Amino acid sequence: MSTKTIQNLQINQDRLWDSLMEMAKIGATEKGGCARLALTDLDKQGRDLFVQWCKEAGCTITVDRMGNIFARRPGRNNDLPPVVTGSHLDTQPTGGKFDGVFGVLAGLEVIRTLNDYKFETEAPIEVSVWTNEEGSRFAPAMIASGVFGGVFTEEYGHSRADLDGKTIGEELKRIGYFGDAPVGGRPFKAFFEAHIEQGPILEAEDKIIGVVQGIQGIKWFEVTLTGQDCHAGTTPMNRRKDAMLAAARMVDLVNKIALDHLPGVGTVGLMTVHPNSRNVIPGKVFFTVDLRHPYDEELEKMKAALDAGAAKICGNLDVEYDLQEIWNSPAIHYDPACIDAVRKAADEAGLPNRDIVSGAGHDAGYIARVAPVGMIFVPCAEGISHNEIESALPEDLAAGCNVLMRAMVELAA
Repeated sequence: MSTKTIQNLQINQDRLWDSLMEMAKIGATEKGGCARLALTDLDKQGRDLFVQWCKEAGCTITVDRMGNIFARRPGRNNDLPPVVTGSHLDTQPTGGKFDGVFGVLAGLEVIRTLNDYKFETEAPIEVSVWTNEEGSRFAPAMIASGVFGGVFTEEYGHSRADLDGKTIGEELKRIGYFGDAPVGGRPFKAFFEAHIEQGPILEAEDKIIGVVQGIQGIKWFEVTLTGQDCHAGTTPMNRRKDAMLAAARMVDLVNKIALDHLPGVGTVGLMTVHPNSRNVIPGKVFFTVDLRHPYDEELEKMKAALDAGAAKICGNLDVEYDLQEIWNSPAIHYDPACIDAVRKAADEAGLPNRDIVSGAGHDAGYIARVAPVGMIFVPCAEGISHNEIESALPEDLAAGCNVLMRAMVELAA
């Protein structure tokens, strides 16, 4: 097969866009986004639609015991390991139309295009859907790809519970996606994930393709502060054990830690207050901390600063604290051959591109533990993601999909 033949392949931009918009109807929100949390009935509807489309494209479907879906287009030699692409269909509570979903439906569009051209690859092509990438309903994020990559056990994955106590294992069975296949042990020749950037760099520099080098390190913490709930009107200020005041100072601490370790970032994104009454001093506060940095050694320094700062703040306010690190994802560096395949595909298509490091976690990060991995970024408007107004141009999505197809065919041929 010649390079000229690969370059003749062009995905159908309108079909890709129409598929994205059809999937976006499932869990559509008033502001134009999507709320399709992992393993809800809406997630099931999205999965069912994807499976239907893949079967119509001639794929066989496999579902493993973590609910990961694999849609396979056969190659000339099905004994060869497949070249795989994919992402996730679950969203944030106020998510957009493209985060994760683009990577899944770009993979489907690759298969549809190869069918249109009656193009055979030597190795099979697969598209995957990974369960609970977002980590919004069940923590930690990327749990199913983490089980696949050997980071978590299957039992741990099934036991993760949402705020109502419902577990991943229970919900997989409820929606009919507790599959028979073992999790992991599926050889991949390579894995590619196409994704919107979720940041402002590509748009600001007029680049269409981000050639992703890897993912920055991530640590998640859960913090419980325990003071004493008491009457807001009768308790003097100097006799209070105000858990909310301690929490407020720790939120500020997280922000300061990030600013002291740029380009690191720090976020407090979830908080619950007890008893949550307007005239009662909060006696207990639970919140999360998300710290990230491209270099693991700097991320460890950020963690140490959080530990030391929590001890000082809570000691001064006579509040007890419990700080647990619940997830650690070290910095990931992608496979040089996969990176080169993405860069070559972008250059040959004449698409402006640049190397980039992902600030967000992705399923590809865990797959990189067991297979060669590359990622492709395309711009999103103003870098906004995890938001209902998340937006991307049809032509940029099509460009990313074409790069994905060429990189995959290059390795599958």
